[in-house]
Amino acid sequence: MGRTANQIVTLPQGVESHIDKQCLTIKGKKGELSLNIVDEVGVRCAENTLHFSIHNRSKQANALLGTMRALTYNMVRGVSDGFSKKLILNGVGYRAKVSGDKIVLSLGFSHDISYTLPKEIQADVKDQTEITLSGIDKQQLGQVAAEIRAYRPPEPYKGKGVRYAEEHVRRKETKKK
Repeated sequence: MGRTANQIVTLPQGVESHIDKQCLTIKGKKGELSLNIVDEVGVRCAENTLHFSIHNRSKQANALLGTMRALTYNMVRGVSDGFSKKLILNGVGYRAKVSGDKIVLSLGFSHDISYTLPKEIQADVKDQTEITLSGIDKQQLGQVAAEIRAYRPPEPYKGKGVRYAEEHVRRKETKKK
């Protein structure tokens, strides 16, 4: 069994948890998230902590134990602090703007790309080349950022495209004759 699965999840002040059969609900100041717990994993709430255990000793149960603990930890962090991802547009004429629940991207195509954001994700555009996405669900936030990046991933010769702020684009030397 991994070490991560044995660690308890401590609930910060202002965060509440509720277990109803196999559904775990976490409420905090930023919102509410729910997770269906698989049958092999048991969750016990004691005071301000969540404890995880497995019902049978199998390889899959051990894997699911760590997964459920990590998902729950991300839920607790999300409803208390939230998550954010930053995307950078690099290229001549590449820009973005937010209009309502849509991000309009100019990425060098013959037309602008209009991406509709899910209602749980907020976007903020600074300087027309930096998009900051924020939300409480880490998985959904990462999916939205990956979908936006997929429109024009960074290319290795000039580095043009949409990249994550912490991503390093490995540059290639130009081709020689």
